[in-house]
Amino acid sequence: MDGHSREDVAAAVATLTDQAVEGCVALTPRRSVVEALGDLRAPRPLVVVGGAAGSGLPAVDADQEGGARAATRHLLDLGHRTVHHLSGPPGWLEGEARARGWRRALSEAGAPDPEPLGGDGTPRSGYERGLRLAEAPETVTAVFAANDAMALGLLRALRERGIAVPGRVSVVGFGDAPEAAYLTPPLTTVGYDTGRLGRDGAALLLAALTGDGAPPRVPVPTRLRVRGSTAAAP
Repeated sequence: MDGHSREDVAAAVATLTDQAVEGCVALTPRRSVVEALGDLRAPRPLVVVGGAAGSGLPAVDADQEGGARAATRHLLDLGHRTVHHLSGPPGWLEGEARARGWRRALSEAGAPDPEPLGGDGTPRSGYERGLRLAEAPETVTAVFAANDAMALGLLRALRERGIAVPGRVSVVGFGDAPEAAYLTPPLTTVGYDTGRLGRDGAALLLAALTGDGAPPRVPVPTRLRVRGSTAAAP
């Protein structure tokens, strides 16, 4: 499905229905898709995976907010006065949840709440925002990026400006991409079992198809993987 309008979503579901599928699993990273699915009277059982908490739809997702809170708490526990945030593009539910977790951790610690630098999720946007952060190395000592791709770009920007990571600035990403452990320095990040998302989504759909009681919708837990990109505040 290339588009994200209500018409696009309805057309996609209608196509699957015409092919006599018995149920659907939808990957829903964008708010517009979730809202469209919520308004749609799907003729077949429908389960959504990713970012649909509170939509009223049967859904599974990772604990995005909890993972971001843990990442931010990790940096604050290292003695950083506050944590800056490279946020994802607007309308993407995972990014919104991660921003909430970041803000929650700052609020709980009574730490200042800097204005997030919005990115588009790509290494290039992380690099460009990193150049801006590098202009104030005396105030920026810790950064939480909404995904590993932006963290990668951030690391390059800081390196080009001669700012040591983690000596001067600590960096945490999100996603635990396969290359995260092999960056320079290895990236501290938040990971979760993506395979479990699929298994839990399939279990929800099977329960709907068989009429069995649906399994509890427990968020897939996240795990902070501490590596070499974080250290005590300078």
